[in-house]
Amino acid sequence: MIRVEEIRVTDDLGKLLEILPPHIQEALKQFEPLDDLLEIVMDLGRESEARFPKRFHFLSQAYVTEADIEFSVSRLGEFGKDNRAGIARTLHRISAIRNRSGKIIGLTLRVGRAVFGTISIIRDVVETGKSILLLGRPGVGKTTMLREIARVLNDELNKRVVIVDTSNEIAGDGDIPHPGIGRARRMHVQSYETQHEVMIEAVENHMPEVVVVDEIGTEAEAYAARTIAERGVQLIATAHGNTLENLLLNPTLCDLIGGIQAVTLSDEEARKRGTQKTVLERKAPPTFDVVIEIQEIDHFVIHDQVDKVIDLMLKGESPHPEIRIREEGQVKVLQKAKIEFEPSEEDDFSEDDFQEEELPLDRVIRIYPYAVSRNRLEKAIENLKVSASVVKTLNEADLVLTLKAQERRNYRKLKELEKRNIHTYGIKSNTLTQIQNFLRSVFHLPDMNMETMALQEAEEAAMEILQHPDKTHELSPQNPYVRRLQHQIIEKYNLKSRSVGKEPNRRVTIYAS
Repeated sequence: MIRVEEIRVTDDLGKLLEILPPHIQEALKQFEPLDDLLEIVMDLGRESEARFPKRFHFLSQAYVTEADIEFSVSRLGEFGKDNRAGIARTLHRISAIRNRSGKIIGLTLRVGRAVFGTISIIRDVVETGKSILLLGRPGVGKTTMLREIARVLNDELNKRVVIVDTSNEIAGDGDIPHPGIGRARRMHVQSYETQHEVMIEAVENHMPEVVVVDEIGTEAEAYAARTIAERGVQLIATAHGNTLENLLLNPTLCDLIGGIQAVTLSDEEARKRGTQKTVLERKAPPTFDVVIEIQEIDHFVIHDQVDKVIDLMLKGESPHPEIRIREEGQVKVLQKAKIEFEPSEEDDFSEDDFQEEELPLDRVIRIYPYAVSRNRLEKAIENLKVSASVVKTLNEADLVLTLKAQERRNYRKLKELEKRNIHTYGIKSNTLTQIQNFLRSVFHLPDMNMETMALQEAEEAAMEILQHPDKTHELSPQNPYVRRLQHQIIEKYNLKSRSVGKEPNRRVTIYAS
């Protein structure tokens, strides 16, 4: 059952109207109540406008004069490099248009509102602790939702929340943040160019459990977002783009959902998949666990398990996300999520996958790969240092390593091999992990948990840094999930860490200060 909360709106509209010239204030009265007013536009030499969600109105037949603009500007604080200003302790945003000499010739006065209870439609998702990316067109309510998420996580769920507030839109203008964020902390950002630096600073200096960021839009910010997520911090953010498909096609931001790389398959693998030899695959685990499309303020599309959703999309399949709406205070699920995917390459390799016959392990076992990568098999043998070799013909083989799909397709042919005393083994997928698990089972090697080894390495390195604080220590390359766990271990020892290098050789560096 999805929890529903009463929605309350706070907009401090009177403070915004006070900075308007008197004749514009008077004209606005004919449209009261102004509960759905979005913005007021004042352009030199034109009629002023009041804009609402699906309509607009001219406020006066008199054109806006320089005196009108000066009246409003004089009642505001300084405009920043982004040509934005605000009113202290409110959420209103005033943006300026300048001429070539820098003089202000136009103003957009956007109404800012704190909407309490607006996240009831996705509150259960927010409470999972997963990192969430919000998408949607400008003006649909992404920033309003970020503000309410920050308040709920801090005040009601008692989490340490830090907001990276680039243009003071989330927590308002002035040194004291707007009460709409509750007791969440806010960090100012002096300019857009430094947002990624403040994101990292928030994690390194203030120990948050949750970081909230509005409008991730550059490669540096995407990189900073990944770094935050790897440290085990819940990240709630918005990004440019209306849908998950938009994000997938954005070369700058697609790293937020795992990135894309072109992979060239072998002829056998391409035939098995029924695809061309060059295919697109996800490059790394996504930074965000959940992507939410805000199609309307009361209409949400929720993509959970983003990694699996992206894998399906790269195969040309359409996602089947959960769709929720809010009607008359009630949240309804119009469509439940449905994700169909193949077993992960990390799935355990069970003894059931092998024949019962034991191989003679007192000599080198000769393996013939059938629809399995020869190079990966050789690499697996080298990694595990087992007494095995890869042969080129069936006549030389003690056993055949194939795919389970091939076992079904070529049942008679593989059954014939058994009559010739050639053992046949099937694995689920043509990956190094599956092949190594097969060799471990054949040669009765103990199952080595790579994640456990990586975490043990982090523990040992942390102890070494504590004894020798002037040193730094680089850990072995790991995937983002394991690096995130390593960062958590290092933080437990009050040490500092950061991820360096590029995938697949990205690794954690530990240092004392």
